[in-house]
Amino acid sequence: MGEDWIEVFVTYDLMEAEMIKDLLESGGISVVLRSSKVSPYPVNIGKMGEIKILVKAGDKETAERVIRGEEDKE
Repeated sequence: MGEDWIEVFVTYDLMEAEMIKDLLESGGISVVLRSSKVSPYPVNIGKMGEIKILVKAGDKETAERVIRGEEDKE
């Protein structure tokens, strides 16, 4: 069975979302970006401008630590 996807970060900046996605994926964490934006009409107002960064439920804690800039202390 597939895991649930959990929201770990919300931004209004596509560049920031892509950078976080690349950072997480470089650590082996699967990422999905979800947005309500309609491509030809760039809207950055309220919920329409949100870009949500989602990871699998099992990766949530690790992803949040990476986003906060904390190193894994294993």
